[in-house]
Amino acid sequence: MTVPEQLIARSNALGADPRNTNYAGGNTSAKGAVTDPVTGVPAEVLWVKGSGGDLGTLKESGLAVLRLDRLRSLVDVYPGVEREDEMVAAFDYCLHGRGGAAPSIDTAMHGLVEAPHVDHLHPDSGIALATAADGAALTKECFGDRVAWVDWRRPGFQLGLDIAAVKAANPQAIGVILGGHGITAWGATSEECERNSLDIIRTAEEFLASRGIAEPFGPVVPGFEALPEAERHARAAALAPVVRGLASTDQRVVGHYTDSDVVLEFLSREKLQPLAALGTSCPDHFLRTKVRPLVVDLPSSAPVEDVVARLKELHAEYRDEYRAYYERHAVADSPAMRGADPAIVLVPGVGMFSFGKDKQTARVAGEFYVNAINVMRGAEAVSTYAPIAESEKFRIEYWALEEAKLQRMPKPKPLAGRIALVTGAGSGIGKAIAVRLAAEGACVAIADLNGDAAAEVAGEIGGVAVTADVTDAAAVQAAVDATVLAFGGIDLVVNNAGLSISKPLLETTERDWDLQHDVMAKGSFLVARAAAKAMIDQGIGGDIVYISSKNSVFAGPNNVAYGAAKADQAHQVRLLAAELGAHGIRVNGVNPDGVVQGSGIFAGGWGAQRAAVYGVEEAKLGEFYAQRTILKREVLPEHVAAAVFALTGGDLTHTTGLHVPVDAGVAAAFLR
Repeated sequence: MTVPEQLIARSNALGADPRNTNYAGGNTSAKGAVTDPVTGVPAEVLWVKGSGGDLGTLKESGLAVLRLDRLRSLVDVYPGVEREDEMVAAFDYCLHGRGGAAPSIDTAMHGLVEAPHVDHLHPDSGIALATAADGAALTKECFGDRVAWVDWRRPGFQLGLDIAAVKAANPQAIGVILGGHGITAWGATSEECERNSLDIIRTAEEFLASRGIAEPFGPVVPGFEALPEAERHARAAALAPVVRGLASTDQRVVGHYTDSDVVLEFLSREKLQPLAALGTSCPDHFLRTKVRPLVVDLPSSAPVEDVVARLKELHAEYRDEYRAYYERHAVADSPAMRGADPAIVLVPGVGMFSFGKDKQTARVAGEFYVNAINVMRGAEAVSTYAPIAESEKFRIEYWALEEAKLQRMPKPKPLAGRIALVTGAGSGIGKAIAVRLAAEGACVAIADLNGDAAAEVAGEIGGVAVTADVTDAAAVQAAVDATVLAFGGIDLVVNNAGLSISKPLLETTERDWDLQHDVMAKGSFLVARAAAKAMIDQGIGGDIVYISSKNSVFAGPNNVAYGAAKADQAHQVRLLAAELGAHGIRVNGVNPDGVVQGSGIFAGGWGAQRAAVYGVEEAKLGEFYAQRTILKREVLPEHVAAAVFALTGGDLTHTTGLHVPVDAGVAAAFLR
C-alpha cells in the first residue's frame, strides 16, 4: 500500500472502535516522499486528517497534504503563543498541490513531532488519566517512562512544539498523555503507530479497572433509580417536546434520546450534581455538549407536571448562568454570544436528551456526553475528576478559529431543524412528500399500515419507520411518541393516509362508508389531535397539512363515501386553523386531482373502478384526467409534494386555513 493508503487503513481501524476515539474526534498523519511535479525532485510531505473529518469513515479526499520543509520552517517565524492563531492561516502556504481537506488546528502537532506516523486520539481511558487531579503521577505509575505527561495547553502551534520537545527528551517513549485532553502516540511504521496507540489505550483501561474503586460515582440515591423501560419511554415521550421547545429558545434544534445503562447509572448516583456541574474537559466534548448540562433535580417518581414545571425553572436559571459565564470571560474581540440553551439535558430515571442542528449533531452530542461520563468514572475511580478551567473552555468555545469554522458551514436547507411525520408514506403521494421534505432538510418519520414499505422509504431517506393504523388512537399516539423519541419533538404533520372505494350510492355499504371515514376523517382527526398536543407542549408552533382532494368540493359520480370523507378533512382544516392559530400552529390543505402514477390507492382497485365509471382503459386513466383539466397536464405525486413544501418551507408564514389546488385546473373544483 502507498503511504496515504496505509494512513487511511489505520485511521479507519482506530475510528471504528469508540473506545479509541469518538466520532470526528482526533486525527492521524503520515510522512513520506513524493516527486515534486514542478522540479521532478523528491519532496517530503505530510498527509494529515483535515479539519472536521471522522477517522472511522476517512477517505483520501479528507486528508490535507503539506510540504514538510515549509511546515517546519514556520518554527522560525512563529510569533509566540499570544499570536499562535496566526499560524493556522500560514498552513495554507505549506499545502502541496490542489484539493484535499483544510488543515486542522492540530496540523503542527503532526508535522513537528519527529516520527513518520503520529496518532492523536480521545479515548475515554486516556482522558480519564488526563483529567485526574494527579494525572502526571498516575501516568508515571501506569506507564513508567514509556508514556510521558504534557501539561494542558490549548490545541495549536505551541502544543505541537511542546510535544515535539517531550518526544525529543524521552526517546524511549511511545507517546504522551495530554493534560485535560487526550493522547498522542507515534511510530516508525503505520503498524507500529497503531500498535502504540492501542497499547496506551488498553493499558490505561486495565490500570483504571484494577486500581479503581468499585463505586466512583458514590452510592445510589433512593428514588433516583431508572424507571422500568416501558414507563421510562412513556415519560421520555411526554417530556421530549417540552425539553426540545426549551432547548430551541434561541435556535430550533433536533433532539436525540439516550437511556443506556451508562447514562441511567450516572443519573442515579450521589455525585451526579457536583460532577455534572464541573462540565466536560476534552475540547471535542464541550464544543458539542456546551460548558455543562442541565440536570433535573427531582426523583424518578416525580409527577410529569412537576418535572415540566421544574424544567422550565432550571432552563431559565441555565440561560442566566450561561450569560454570566459569557460575560465573565468575553473580551473586546470575542464573537457574539451564541445560543444560551443547553445541549444536554439529564433527567433522573428517564435518561439524556441531547440537541444539535440536525439528527447527527444531536446524536453525536449525546455520544460525547457518554464519553464524558466514562471519563469522569475513570478519573473518580483512581483520583478526583479535575477538568480544565472554565476560562480555558471559554477560550476554545469562543475561539476566533472556531467561529471561522462555523462561518464556513453551508447555509442550512429550508426545513433544517424541522421534524415531520407523514402518514401513508410507504408509497405514492406520501412517499413523494417524505422524500421532498427530507431533501429540504427535515427529519422525517414514515408512518404506514405497511411496515415493510415504511421501512424501505425510511431507509432511502434516512428517516425512521413507524407501522401505524391511523384509525386506532393508541397506534396514532405510538407513532407520535416514536417520532418525538427519535427526533426530540414534532413540527410538521402531513395527514396523507387514505383509500377509496368507488361505488354508486345504492351499492355503497355501511362498511364502505365506515372504512373510508375511519381512515380519512377519523384518522386525520386522531393524528392532528396527538400531534397538536406535542406541538403545544413544545411551544414553538408547527404545521399540519391535510392531503384532501378536489373531490372535497367537486361532486363526481359514484363517489359518495370518498367525497364526503374528503369534505370532512377539508373542513377540519378550517376548524383547526381557527383553533390552533393561538399556538402558532398553521393548518392547511392540498387538493389534488387524481394522482394515478405510483398511487397505492389506484393500484389497489380504485383505478379500475374510476376507469369503469368514465369508460376508459385503466392504463389511460391518467391521460383522461389530464385532458379534462385546463392545463391538460397529469398530476404526479411530486406535484403534491411540492405544494406541501410551498406551504411549510418558510415563505408562507402568514397563511393558514388555505386549500391549495393541485389539479392542473378543474373549473368545477375552483374554491369560491
